[in-house]
Amino acid sequence: MQPILQIKGLRKAYADGFEALKGVDLEIAQGEIIALLGPNGAGKTTLISTVCGITMATSGSVTVGGHDIISDFRAARSMIGLVPQEINLEPFERVKNTVKFSRGLFGKPQDDAVIERILRQLSLWDKRDNQIRELSGGMKRRVLIAKALSHDPRLLFLDEPTAGVDVELRRDMWEIVEGLKADGVTIVLTTHYIEEAEAIADRIGVIAKGELLLVEEKERLMARMGQKQLDVQLTERLEAVPQALSGYDLVLCEDGCTLRYSYDTRGERTGITKLLRDVSEAGLVLRDVATRQSSLEDIFVGLVHEEPGDAA
Repeated sequence: MQPILQIKGLRKAYADGFEALKGVDLEIAQGEIIALLGPNGAGKTTLISTVCGITMATSGSVTVGGHDIISDFRAARSMIGLVPQEINLEPFERVKNTVKFSRGLFGKPQDDAVIERILRQLSLWDKRDNQIRELSGGMKRRVLIAKALSHDPRLLFLDEPTAGVDVELRRDMWEIVEGLKADGVTIVLTTHYIEEAEAIADRIGVIAKGELLLVEEKERLMARMGQKQLDVQLTERLEAVPQALSGYDLVLCEDGCTLRYSYDTRGERTGITKLLRDVSEAGLVLRDVATRQSSLEDIFVGLVHEEPGDAA
């Protein structure tokens, strides 16, 4: 099956020489949710803006549903919905009319049933006759999503969709995204919230300094790069790791009572049994042991602090 979005060698450079995108390659399948993680200035919004035709690429190609965004821009753009970071709505317009207007911009015929379905899906039906200025910030974000869905796009971009909203509303938005996926909509979201990507994404992309460092299935990424840690808590404080345990990759934590041992979950042997035996033989008394799995946040932080090109 042809990818709904295909990006090849996408580059965006400005007159001053700054490269916002450096040869990005990406394919996205129909119906998946992909989260793009990256620090401020990484190139996330530039990538979305280029695909949506807001920014012109310096080189490279992009197709949406097989339609080139330059030579066949009308067909490509009709398949795309965009929810921008900024809330830029006409404050005195009513919710229903705002969504109707967006549908008309794409040449779609008036269809009150479609508008009602979208507003109900986003819990906006009861607010349909309210002016935008009467809505909370979270409800305004829902209106942005309704506008983006008004012309029945098959590819939806959410640029920081939950920025500035409370935790409860953020989780409501996650449910909305899951519902859209169930309807067959492909979703690309950018986010600063690691837990957002961990909760709803099928694949994770990490972008930094204009380069896409990796794109991988979430579970496979965590299995491949995740590490486990064993914290060996002692009854007495140490000044340094004992010489008898120097053969292990141990870190003495700040409390002086905890030895931290990292190991690969994919290894045939973890070395834990031998470590605990050697700890006892070194005259140290155990108080407790605890394990911790590396989170997606740990992996993300490690990747963006590498130099581009090092994250193979």
